[in-house]
Amino acid sequence: MVNLEWYRSFKAVYKTGTLTSAAELLFISQPGVSLHLSSLENYVGYKLFDRTGRKMVPTEKGKVLYNFIIEALGKLEEAEKNFQRSTEKNTPTISVGMCFETFQITLEQYISSLPFNVIIQFGEYPEMVESLEKGILDLIITPQMVVKNGIEYQAFSSETIVLVGGSEIDHLQFEAIEKKGSVQETELWLKQQKWYGTTGDMEHLRRFWQLNFNKYPDFRPNYIVPNLNSIVRCLSSGKGLAVVPDFLCRKEIDNGSIKLIWEGNNPLKNTLYFATRKKTMYQEEIALIKKIFLEAL
Repeated sequence: MVNLEWYRSFKAVYKTGTLTSAAELLFISQPGVSLHLSSLENYVGYKLFDRTGRKMVPTEKGKVLYNFIIEALGKLEEAEKNFQRSTEKNTPTISVGMCFETFQITLEQYISSLPFNVIIQFGEYPEMVESLEKGILDLIITPQMVVKNGIEYQAFSSETIVLVGGSEIDHLQFEAIEKKGSVQETELWLKQQKWYGTTGDMEHLRRFWQLNFNKYPDFRPNYIVPNLNSIVRCLSSGKGLAVVPDFLCRKEIDNGSIKLIWEGNNPLKNTLYFATRKKTMYQEEIALIKKIFLEAL
């Protein structure tokens, strides 16, 4: 089945003459336009453009296809606009990518008050950047910078990855051992404790251990739970250790339900970024979401 966006991208390339200009016209990435065009060419079974230098020159069959669809496509686009006005009242939809825990701590409580539609997507950061570039996502909250020509990053906060423990952990015993300055004794004490981790994500623990003990941990957590917020809740009810971002457990540390055990000899810090396409039609909506994060973190 032909996707309407394939025809829309075909029309934009036909009228502008370049993939870059077509992408700017449609407010999506150049790779996204290229993907739509190649998909349409595969579907019809022949080339629609000759690539000559920087120009996209329509082939004879491309001209025939354009003349055949332009009137119908125009009617479809007009119907799309009229339908949106009558049922959606021009309410835009913003797609935002971030980790599950960040959403719960920051944006979740404000969702119902936003004056536009929101789609939240969770996943790995590199994949979310790809979705941002293709126009699937409009904003990402990320601690990683994946350099792309059409994407810009704005640093807005930072997180420190810290070692925390349940309320029953004897943190004074750990402090006494750590003050001796023996890396081996410190590591041994930590490995003798019960540990929490999350399904499929050991990155925080691995990086924390590498930074402070110059090697990766040679043990697995005793308890594997769905996400970092689950770890914080589990620690609040007893013993155990975990390595988590400080902003996820700041409230629990302040009220004493869990303990900040150690920031490490070499604190592990991440910068948090807003990632957006350089050209977007949703600047006002994105600015409002950014404002929520700036006030929350």
